[in-house]
Amino acid sequence: MSEQNNRLGAWLMIATSLVFALQDGISRHLADSYNVYMVVMIRFWFFAAFVMVLAARKPGGIRAATRSRFPLLQITRGVLLAAEVCVMVTAFTLLGLVESHAVFTSYPLLVAALSGPVLGEKVGWRRWSAIGVGFIGVLIILEPGVRVFSPTAVIPLVAAAMFALYGLLTRYVARGDSASVSFFWTGITGAVAMTPVGLYYWQPMSLADWGWMAVLCCTAATGHWLMIRSLEVAEASAVQPFAYFQLVFVAVLGLTLFNEVLRPNVAIGAAIVVAAGLFTLWRQRVRAKAGR
Repeated sequence: MSEQNNRLGAWLMIATSLVFALQDGISRHLADSYNVYMVVMIRFWFFAAFVMVLAARKPGGIRAATRSRFPLLQITRGVLLAAEVCVMVTAFTLLGLVESHAVFTSYPLLVAALSGPVLGEKVGWRRWSAIGVGFIGVLIILEPGVRVFSPTAVIPLVAAAMFALYGLLTRYVARGDSASVSFFWTGITGAVAMTPVGLYYWQPMSLADWGWMAVLCCTAATGHWLMIRSLEVAEASAVQPFAYFQLVFVAVLGLTLFNEVLRPNVAIGAAIVVAAGLFTLWRQRVRAKAGR
């Protein structure tokens, strides 16, 4: 990849981060008034329609998109992502955007830690050290033993673990399935998994909030499209660090629109987690270059 492509990919990833931050803000707004499962279900309905349109436009159509070498793992991925979204949106309503995302940024460290047992990759002492430092940052955010510890503080950490496992399974199925096949299975499986529970908790929604729901669905599709384009034009290791801009955008939304407070320990802990995550991404890139 050329430097110019990596620069374009970086800007696309920053745009992706902004769109996903807006998506999280809208999700929190809707989940404050309506059941989380219903909100996530409608979002996945649109996601499923979006991937079906994309698949229909590709050679082989929808039939080609359903051909997977790992159907059970693809189903697991889709259900896992849907569950992770439910857990994370719940965290938004209980903890707010800022604190939830400060903890959630630990997911690249979890990916590095789990890449050994899940993918059989070797994790050296430098990355293990970064993982340890990153989780010191998580402890600084959560402050166990300093203040009365609330179990709700663990919710975004659970979401991070689920998203890390989803990412590792995505890398595993990429050994035999194309990105378009994985994308199709993610949308369809997530929609199927969410529909029964979402319909059970159905609530009437105001016209104004249906407008916000439409915007939420559009941000989901736009964000995924921007991310795909970013990874198409640039190396993943070159653009992945720019995904941390989402924490900045989310903090701005939380502080300005939802009157959240950025506590000093959250800011310090998040900075440590991000620094550790950037180091693991850098080491991954160094190892990839050495392998080539």
